[in-house]
Amino acid sequence: MLTIVDHRRDSAGLRYVYPVVSRRAGGVSIGINLNPNAACNWACRYCQVPNLQRGGPPALDLPRLESELRGFLHDVVHGDFMARCVPAESRRLVDVAFSGDGEPTTAPEFADAVVGVASVLGDLGLVDSLRLRLITNGSQVHRPAVRAGIARIGELEGEVWFKIDRATTQGVLQVNRVRRTPAQMHAALLDCAELAPTWLQTCWFAMDGEAPDADEEAAYLAWVQQAVAKIKGVHLYGLARPSQQPDAARLSPLSAASFSAFAQKIAALGIEVVANP
Repeated sequence: MLTIVDHRRDSAGLRYVYPVVSRRAGGVSIGINLNPNAACNWACRYCQVPNLQRGGPPALDLPRLESELRGFLHDVVHGDFMARCVPAESRRLVDVAFSGDGEPTTAPEFADAVVGVASVLGDLGLVDSLRLRLITNGSQVHRPAVRAGIARIGELEGEVWFKIDRATTQGVLQVNRVRRTPAQMHAALLDCAELAPTWLQTCWFAMDGEAPDADEEAAYLAWVQQAVAKIKGVHLYGLARPSQQPDAARLSPLSAASFSAFAQKIAALGIEVVANP
């Protein structure tokens, strides 16, 4: 049975397509993994991908991706997949999401993959009932092909979940292990939000037993305040699954009270918050 703590990419025995029970999406999400080599241009400390390496994905076999998605969706919609593999309370198919073991927009074929997935959904009559999502760190939004793919997601009434875990340069370096400034992230976010409906997604947790400090909280809240008019909301989440990175032992969930208090501070900015401790 699938659970919210088991997001293995090989659970269906396929290269590109995998199912998960997503607490944030609220049911079964069909993942599209364009990084089957477990390579990413970021190296987030909380990442649940085993053997994560820095880099980009191998060449994409688009016909295979489309074939896998077509066959798997048929089993989900018309077969017994839900009864066999999904707890009764989660038997709701909610989306097809570009996510996986690395940053999906680093794939040169990303825009073509969006078109291919959209074609499969159209052929199966699922465009109106399944949302197409992109889960991204936003680092490639400047690339024309990536912008074209995101725009196509927007045209299909899909959405983007845009990762912002911290809003100071030092905080981003500590959590995501990349050098990226708040100004760079803000510009990328606004560009993305012009192309498709966009949510922030933020992982909020303790490190070495310490919650993010008051300065980090204030910087994040100020950063979100600048974006309130442009984004749909904030997905705030904690550590539901253990990190697979070398310093996993340094990370821990916040207390329920601390997590809830921060969610309330974000909501006070006048934006929708979906909180999953």
